[in-house]
Amino acid sequence: MYQSAIEIARLIRGRLLSPVDVMRETIGRIEAANPVINAFSETCFDRAMDDARSLEAAIAAGKDPGPLAGVPLGVKDLEDAAGLVTSYGCTAFRNNRVQSDSIQVARLKKAGAIVVGKTNVPEFGFTGFTKNRLFGITRNPWNPERTSGGSSGGSAAAVASGMIPMATGSDAGGSIRIPACYCGCFGIKPSFGRIPHGPQATLFMTRTWTLGPVTRTVEDAALYMDCAAGYDPADPESLPSPSSSFLEALKRMPKNLKIGFNPTLGYARVQSDVMAPAEKALSVFREMGHRVEISNMVFPDAADAWSDLMALELYGQLKDRFESIRPELGRTLVASIDKTRKLTVEDMLSHQRIRSLLQKRLAEFFSSHDILLTPSMPTEAFEAKGPPPGEIEGVPIPLFGAVAFTYPFNITGNPAATVPTGLTSSGLPAGIQIVAPHYRDDLVLRLAAAYEQAAPWVGIWPDLKGASQVKPPLP
Repeated sequence: MYQSAIEIARLIRGRLLSPVDVMRETIGRIEAANPVINAFSETCFDRAMDDARSLEAAIAAGKDPGPLAGVPLGVKDLEDAAGLVTSYGCTAFRNNRVQSDSIQVARLKKAGAIVVGKTNVPEFGFTGFTKNRLFGITRNPWNPERTSGGSSGGSAAAVASGMIPMATGSDAGGSIRIPACYCGCFGIKPSFGRIPHGPQATLFMTRTWTLGPVTRTVEDAALYMDCAAGYDPADPESLPSPSSSFLEALKRMPKNLKIGFNPTLGYARVQSDVMAPAEKALSVFREMGHRVEISNMVFPDAADAWSDLMALELYGQLKDRFESIRPELGRTLVASIDKTRKLTVEDMLSHQRIRSLLQKRLAEFFSSHDILLTPSMPTEAFEAKGPPPGEIEGVPIPLFGAVAFTYPFNITGNPAATVPTGLTSSGLPAGIQIVAPHYRDDLVLRLAAAYEQAAPWVGIWPDLKGASQVKPPLP
């Protein structure tokens, strides 16, 4: 089932489609596809059917079913959905069944969405590919031998394989954009605080961890953000409610933007048949009337600072239980946390200087440009079980070279999204990343929607054997 969330909700609100029928079809699709893809770690079909019946009765009684009326929703297994286990992909939390929803999930449910289950993640979302000892490997619908990415890998795989039209995601270094790119979906990392975190016992320290959607269309993501964004007192760093609708903003197509495409940020390497679709996409932006130029500005590589800060953030969340669950944690995760626990004040000041330099360089870029474009990912999706590639076309890359374009914008906090640009020679999705100035989530969405109209990817989805269902390639 590849209908958009907006179309499903429209038909349900208009009584042209039964939410019970939608849920029945959704369950059938999950039962057929999940054994191959392993996108869902837990499902709640009986409850979802009950919710669909209740919604149908409410509509019959003339009640407003909400903007997401009856839309099936997957919830990433790093956040809470009442009655389901939040395992974080970790064996130590296999029985962590929660009694309440996260703020984000509660808002989406209030808007009419129906939770169908939890989507798989790497342990604590710590890697860019989805594999854990509790639920195993999540695979890419375009080729099950390849990864769906991570850490929102279960969410992206579920959306791309037609199981659900939208899923929750989170992004601290690319965890929405990586899997969305690898699976050929739309994914946006909103500005920090746009969608509230929590409730949580320990507030985040680094202002890098964001919440957002994985969807098939830009419109669906804009509607999702309309439903989920806005201040909540449980998260003191959450932003005020937007002054206008993100969905309505899509009706105002941006004009005559100054766009800079930076192919490497000064330090990255890119697979040639990943770069080629991104370069072809530039002509689409030019045809829309925008001024597009190649930017060779060199940005500082903040990989080490980002890595330490992410491990510090995770340790902050786990501190009280870390030693007791250490034997059940992955070795790489433990090593990263142990390294971070030894950081000195001088180390942290050094990291802060890199962050400041990156912010300064980006401010310089946006003083003369409206939008920054980069490839979304340096490579196509790699082997499902990992590890990430250590080289690109025979040239070695550093440890975080496989995610070189995503983590900088978690450090800076700029909104960023990935849109599909075509397929590599292996038939796997590639994408281009759209980055806007601080808090201009609306501009990212508007430009993404304009590109989607000019070079539509909707209707080009994989079958479960990895072959495209539509022959013509994307521009």
